[in-house]
Amino acid sequence: MRVIKGGICAVEGVKASGACEENYGVGLIHYPGSTAAAVYTSNQVQAAPITVTREALKNGSLSAVVANSGNANCYTGKQGLQDAREMADQVAISLDLPTSEVAVASTGIIGRQMPMDTIQALIKDALRRLDHSAQASRNAAEAIMTTDTYPKEHALETTLENGQTIRLGGITKGSGMIAPNMGTMLAFLATDLAASPEELEAALKLAVEKSFNMVDIDKDVSTNDTVILLARPGEGNLDEKFQAALDELCIQLARMMARDGEGATKYMEVTVKGAETIEDARRAAKAVVGSSLVKTAFFGADPNWGRILAAVGYSGARIKPDSISVSLVSGQRRVDIVKRGMVQAFEGSEELVLAESIMEQDEILVEVDLDLGGYQATAFGCDLSYDYVRINSEYST
Repeated sequence: MRVIKGGICAVEGVKASGACEENYGVGLIHYPGSTAAAVYTSNQVQAAPITVTREALKNGSLSAVVANSGNANCYTGKQGLQDAREMADQVAISLDLPTSEVAVASTGIIGRQMPMDTIQALIKDALRRLDHSAQASRNAAEAIMTTDTYPKEHALETTLENGQTIRLGGITKGSGMIAPNMGTMLAFLATDLAASPEELEAALKLAVEKSFNMVDIDKDVSTNDTVILLARPGEGNLDEKFQAALDELCIQLARMMARDGEGATKYMEVTVKGAETIEDARRAAKAVVGSSLVKTAFFGADPNWGRILAAVGYSGARIKPDSISVSLVSGQRRVDIVKRGMVQAFEGSEELVLAESIMEQDEILVEVDLDLGGYQATAFGCDLSYDYVRINSEYST
């Protein structure tokens, strides 16, 4: 497995584009005749484009995805549903496709009607710009940004067990309103491997559980989350190496979102190992990375092991307090602040000095060992800063 350039356009046959105007953008992906699968938000309030995309994916195939930023088209009633369908119709007519092969996604402010004159003009512009190039992928990634500070894309090449070399690429957006079970995030992925919709759905759900569902910026679950995976028609080609590559693609995109959390000054990654079950490992990791008290401690460079242990304790995971170890890692530096229930980083200790130094870094890994079994999981997040409050207090609806 190796990292390659090109984002989603690293995959042969995929075209992309983006068009922006003031507070709005449209990203477009064209992969004719592809099989497809998707995963959506767990929020019971769901935006109109999710309804349209679910309808399009009933037959397991797509040829295009159109996504806008600046307006979530959520809680917009019948008009919102009509607007989402008009977006799909416009793309379908221009690309000579059935409307049923066009997925729609939106991100932005909830509860406002779509500015369709602006969106339709941007779609028209994006259609003219469609191209198979690294720049086209970057343009699409930029067009779907909201409070993101940089575009997010990644691509990989791997060799399957049968010797076939394949590629996977993707773009994503997400910065705030992100919690376990995804958040205000959109992700569009593609591969040149041939696979059935059923195979893609199974593989995508596994990858999402390890990646996007392990990101927690602020514990708010969005109304618009959508992850779509596109592939060539066929079946029977997915193997463990493909799954590993898809997992890695999604994990790297998830890490980018966590690093770009609204107002973030530090990236934090929490790995819980030694759990009795995979569910326990995930619960504990997400509890720590999602804790507001842990996040604020990270912002203040405070190695507050008590907050970490408290989060593990209320996570619902089975634990034995006297068996837990907690370590902080940054680069080549590592310190055990709790070891099998015994505090190491007490006042005046060398461990505390090292821990405080590590907490000053931009990227910090927390390792928690429950010492009860063989399962582990990793969650991705960031600190909670003054700027997070400022950004979201100024965000309308």
